Amino acid sequence: MLDRLAALDWERISAALDQAGCATTPPLLTEEECGSLIALYPDDGRFRSRVVMERHGFGRGEYKYFGYPLPTLVDALRRALYPRLVPVANHWRRSLGQRGRLPERLDDFLSRCHAAGQRRPTPLVLRYGAGDYNCLHQDIYGDLVFPLQVTVLLSRPGVDFTGGEFLLVEQRPRAQSRGEVVPLGRGEAVIFAVHHRPVRGKRGTHRVTLRHGVSRIRSGERYSLGVILHDAA
Repeated sequence: MLDRLAALDWERISAALDQAGCATTPPLLTEEECGSLIALYPDDGRFRSRVVMERHGFGRGEYKYFGYPLPTLVDALRRALYPRLVPVANHWRRSLGQRGRLPERLDDFLSRCHAAGQRRPTPLVLRYGAGDYNCLHQDIYGDLVFPLQVTVLLSRPGVDFTGGEFLLVEQRPRAQSRGEVVPLGRGEAVIFAVHHRPVRGKRGTHRVTLRHGVSRIRSGERYSLGVILHDAA
């Protein structure tokens, strides 16, 4: 996985994030790695909590947050993604006039989270069945937010499930919202803005807000891995 991630065209990814607020990758995880993460889902001992989405008005389906220590594969992916995304994150902060820089190492950033009371791990596995969906939302768990996150599709579209497209909606000031469907294959990832990003306009740089979700599953079962880089309060 680390070799595959290192071989990505990070210049292209950074440009796509600046232009559209999201970027996709070729498969980061193999069939076997995707299957191994799905196989963890029934083992409640690997997770700190389970959320049934319908109970909270989040949609339909469920997800589980991993507990510390994270599975080796998830921990390695999180640690490898952070240093490649932090330059974009700091560029966005500068563009939006935010003070300070995010540290270059994930451990240093998580130390800031933990000092602020955000100590609970946030990587998670989501499971959807037929008729399930995820409402548009943002994954914000405290005052400290890393502005980018990653979702990896673990199931096979068209084989394990139909429907269930990843959705991203950008709310632009004084304009109608812009929606985008992001197609993914098994093991492929989408990198996207957590809550907002800078956009350069005629009057300078302004902030636009993004939300993400998943369209209705028409048949089968869909699993995905969410890699969020800040911890939760």
